[in-house]
Amino acid sequence: MYKLMLITNDKSMAQYAVDCGVDRIFVDTEINGKAMRQGHLDTLISDHNIADVKRIREVRGDFEILVRINPLHERTIEEVEMAIDYGADIIMLPMFYSSREVKIVSDMINGRAKFIPLVETKAAIEDIKGVVDVEGVNEVHIGLNDLHLDMKLKFMFELLTNGVVEKAAKIINSKNLPFGIGGIAKLGEGLLPADLILSEHVRLGASCAILSRSFHNNASSLEELKQSELGVEIEKIKKRVEDLTKADASSLNAYRLRMCSVVQNILENKQ
Repeated sequence: MYKLMLITNDKSMAQYAVDCGVDRIFVDTEINGKAMRQGHLDTLISDHNIADVKRIREVRGDFEILVRINPLHERTIEEVEMAIDYGADIIMLPMFYSSREVKIVSDMINGRAKFIPLVETKAAIEDIKGVVDVEGVNEVHIGLNDLHLDMKLKFMFELLTNGVVEKAAKIINSKNLPFGIGGIAKLGEGLLPADLILSEHVRLGASCAILSRSFHNNASSLEELKQSELGVEIEKIKKRVEDLTKADASSLNAYRLRMCSVVQNILENKQ
């Protein structure tokens, strides 16, 4: 099953999203170091806090709450304990550099919630085998934005064409762990069309993505979210994934060649 995540700490928006087919509500409490890394980019610096989980826990439906904590620091254990106490189903660790950090946080969680390391540094993806070998890791997510910055690439989707994500995917798949890749826009939209990104996700075996801000037109209220036709667009994504999983290898490889061509054109235009 291909899972979609929506970032929000608003209970009414979360309820509507779950009703529309969102599988995970993503409460994003990461703040440490984020402004320094991404302050020059058109990215959202979250104002969520762990206490928001209690409110999201009141949402009805079949979904999971994912909490992204801060990178490992002296108060990580407090963040982990609060997230679990307030009802988090999944804890995500961002911006780590080694499997040692993953092991420390996994030990803190101690099986009380699912654990997803967010691979978004060059050192972390180079240590991917160590990461997936850590006991307690249930899933992996590859974050393209910070990873491409750390690797000093010009375009984050280079990571889908230069072999970096493909190599990591093979290692993750060898451990039979589910994994996600970055975010996704609406079908038919995006500098690199979401259709091609989605076909590459399926080819690599990914089973999760974050709904990008553009997916819901950067909605900040329930009224705005309803105007984005969220349910219709989610249904399109899930139907497309279903169709792609039935496609043969040659078809998926053809989509990959088209994706590589588009990425190459984008890179040439950035020079």
